[in-house]
Amino acid sequence: MRLEKIQRVLKEKGMEYAYNEEDGCGSLDFLYRGIPYHIWEFADGKEPCGVETNIRNAGRTEDIEGDYEETVCRELKSWP
Repeated sequence: MRLEKIQRVLKEKGMEYAYNEEDGCGSLDFLYRGIPYHIWEFADGKEPCGVETNIRNAGRTEDIEGDYEETVCRELKSWP
């Protein structure tokens, strides 16, 4: 199972989501206030190294690398 910290935050907020995993990378898809969001891990080699997501701007995706789970969790926790 991947993206466990992010899944915990989504559960704490009572948000339903779909989780999938392929080639060692996790992906989460969910709705918030009627808007679809995604968090998709990507790998540069064998290990996941970042996520592509639209959580900061629903109309535009961005890549977050480094401690991406912490960055995504912080953003999700700031949502009302």
